[in-house]
Amino acid sequence: MSERRRLMVRYLKNLEALAPVGYTAGIHIRFASPLYMRSTYPQSWQDLYAANNYALRDPLVFWGISKTGYIRWSEITLPDPFGVMQKANEHGLIYGAVASCGKITSRTIVGVSRNDREFTDDEMREVAAIGYALHEVTEPPEDLTVAMIEALRLVGEGYRHAAAAAELGISESAFKARLSSARDRLGAQTTAEALRMAREFRLI
Repeated sequence: MSERRRLMVRYLKNLEALAPVGYTAGIHIRFASPLYMRSTYPQSWQDLYAANNYALRDPLVFWGISKTGYIRWSEITLPDPFGVMQKANEHGLIYGAVASCGKITSRTIVGVSRNDREFTDDEMREVAAIGYALHEVTEPPEDLTVAMIEALRLVGEGYRHAAAAAELGISESAFKARLSSARDRLGAQTTAEALRMAREFRLI
């Protein structure tokens, strides 16, 4: 497991500890789609949320896209014509907070919930800090060359090194060098891990 992945797992565990009823993290949301999405909310709520496409109707999402910082759910004054928050309440998501960071073109939004009390200011600051850390650790690398990405793509399509090198018109050693450089820049220990990360980053 890469250092990047280890940090991400640690941050998500910290987030889980803060959210007795669960959390959701949409990381690097671009063109309405997150690079990485993780939710531990009750499955019944996740199913209803997906079935009704609430992501396009959720005032928490609207707040997170339009602002950065953190806020309690109860303090959000945006309209909720579809009653998303009331339906969430019926699934045990009674109290919550949302934190948002990043550029509008690559926003990270984290929501946390509990059913016993409001989140304190210190807890919300911690949620926001975790959201920022997740945003930073999952920042897609911008220094992979087209050649490195193409090498990973061919491996992902099942090409062996010799066949991939022939496809690109380069030597096998040059192809292996491209893979090695891609691993280094992604912080991956193996080509398989580099390939998985490249897919997560939507580079291929």
